[in-house]
Amino acid sequence: MQKIIDFLDWIGEKTGALVSWVAVLLAILIGLDVVMRYVFQFTFIWMIETEIYLFGMLFLIGSGYTFKYGKHVRVDVFYTKFSKKGKAWIDLLGGICLLIPWCYVVIVSSWYYGLSSFMINEGSAQPGGLPALYVLKFSITLGFIFLLLQGVSEMLKSIQTIFNKDI
Repeated sequence: MQKIIDFLDWIGEKTGALVSWVAVLLAILIGLDVVMRYVFQFTFIWMIETEIYLFGMLFLIGSGYTFKYGKHVRVDVFYTKFSKKGKAWIDLLGGICLLIPWCYVVIVSSWYYGLSSFMINEGSAQPGGLPALYVLKFSITLGFIFLLLQGVSEMLKSIQTIFNKDI
């Protein structure tokens, strides 16, 4: 079980490293856009759309990495008061009852959403906008796959905690 957890965590780390470079690229692009707007009084539609694409990819693909480090949104009304095993039970049941079904629904529906966009070669509706809108739409699918993989890793860790006699 530990080898599976290590492999899934490795995937999460690699996607986190990739997403960190997307964040750097996004910051540079936004900086250039700001300079162009305020110094030269113009911008390009493709540049604005690239910023939107990169931000969407950053947010979606980074979700598994965020989940790995517990930086996701959690309602901690009772959770913080539970023991380690109590928290592990909540995490395991939440993963089984909420995370896995929700990821499945989004992965399946977003796959068809991206595929239909790809089939019609959907691009931006704006003149001078980016082609290949399906790249952003497939990022939804990819992001939820990474979230699901990290969720499985976290559920396996919960199972280890539940059955650990030392805790």
